[in-house]
Amino acid sequence: MSEFRFDYTNAEALIGRHELDQLSGQAAWAHDLLHRRGAERAAGLGWLQWPETYDVEEFRRLEETAARIRDGFDAVVVVGIGGSYLGAKAAMAMLGHAFHNQLPRDRRRGPEMYFAGHQLGSLYMAQLLDMLEGKDFAVIVVSKSGTTTEPAAAFRLLRDRLEQAWGKEEAARRIFVVTDPQKGALRAMAERIGYTSFAIPPDVGGRYSVLTPAGLLPIAASGIDINEMMRGARSAMEDLADRSLEQNPALQYAVIRNLLYRKGMAVELFVSYEPSLAYFAEWWKQLFGESEGKDGKGLFPASAQFTTDLHSLGQYIQEGRRHLFETVLRVNDPGADIPLPSASDDGDGLGFLAGRTLEDINRRALEGTVLAHVDGGVPNLIVDIPALTPYWFGYLVYFFEKSCALSGMLLGVNPFDQPGVEAYKTNMFALLGKPGYEEQRARLEERLGG
Repeated sequence: MSEFRFDYTNAEALIGRHELDQLSGQAAWAHDLLHRRGAERAAGLGWLQWPETYDVEEFRRLEETAARIRDGFDAVVVVGIGGSYLGAKAAMAMLGHAFHNQLPRDRRRGPEMYFAGHQLGSLYMAQLLDMLEGKDFAVIVVSKSGTTTEPAAAFRLLRDRLEQAWGKEEAARRIFVVTDPQKGALRAMAERIGYTSFAIPPDVGGRYSVLTPAGLLPIAASGIDINEMMRGARSAMEDLADRSLEQNPALQYAVIRNLLYRKGMAVELFVSYEPSLAYFAEWWKQLFGESEGKDGKGLFPASAQFTTDLHSLGQYIQEGRRHLFETVLRVNDPGADIPLPSASDDGDGLGFLAGRTLEDINRRALEGTVLAHVDGGVPNLIVDIPALTPYWFGYLVYFFEKSCALSGMLLGVNPFDQPGVEAYKTNMFALLGKPGYEEQRARLEERLGG
């Protein structure tokens, strides 16, 4: 674990040694309870030993299917929402080329990759269908139930386009399904029509599912090495198995964020200095927001991309209300570097930087910002990884999943359910006239003045 580091030095001014000592026993209890429930196959805990227990033969079948998708199609549309798409999107953004879809085919590791079903915007969907015109494309639909409105609507539109272009039998060859192993509308459809399908483990919730077929099939279809990803997750599982607060960074992160929360810090701002990590932050926000935001409790998970957002949010962070702390994901080697050239004149005032690289300048910006924000009363937690690789993606995913589970337990909530998610769906179904919601529809329309 020498290359991975969690550093809370820049929060120590607010946290006493006695507070850590007092929570160390609770942290060990939470760790033991988590693993005991995991061994008992408690609901929602299938991810805990997944890097070790996943089905190797099914994994090979998934790799073979992904290779067929990579070689056989111009484009792929991944259909899903929440945990059924954010993990895959985060991996492709972090590990792929920023302009993947614009590259010539011989310079890409896989087909063009698009996403649908993560919102209900009609313009987006119309433009996506326009983009797919004339392309031989495949659809990977990820949904445990198959009836969630956003992905179900997108899948219906895309399936219709495929069937119109290729006929029902050929369209079925271009559709790949990841869903519940036994039940649900999508499982029934896959078996009835004969779609190639994979199972989401029933004891793994959506936001914890990126290292299952829900994330791995689209990730592998894009050309990313999922063997390395699982190797990184396995390393994290082994490295983070210690129940000691002193030895386990996942426990440390869970404890520190809980202590800051108790001191009035209501917002955790996830920060990176690499644009390719923007969707990793989106995945992180769902993981913590959906796991901890219940029973009137929980930090609000927000994110920022520096240095970009320093020019919009920087003033607030530096001198605004002192109710937030930052968790900074720092990357030692982003994978490329460019030296700043010298110029015949110094009109831009950057002559003193000639010969220095953009990565060096970015690193100094990070260091200077951390110091400024800490001086301004904003604690900064640092998560260090050496590089943007599949191995470290898998490691980070497992680190944050375990930290989140432990943090939720210390907070006193169930980090594996999401009872509040259904509230908006119920109202939406009623307003759309879904059978069985007539009384609620009348009440809602009265409130809306309809």
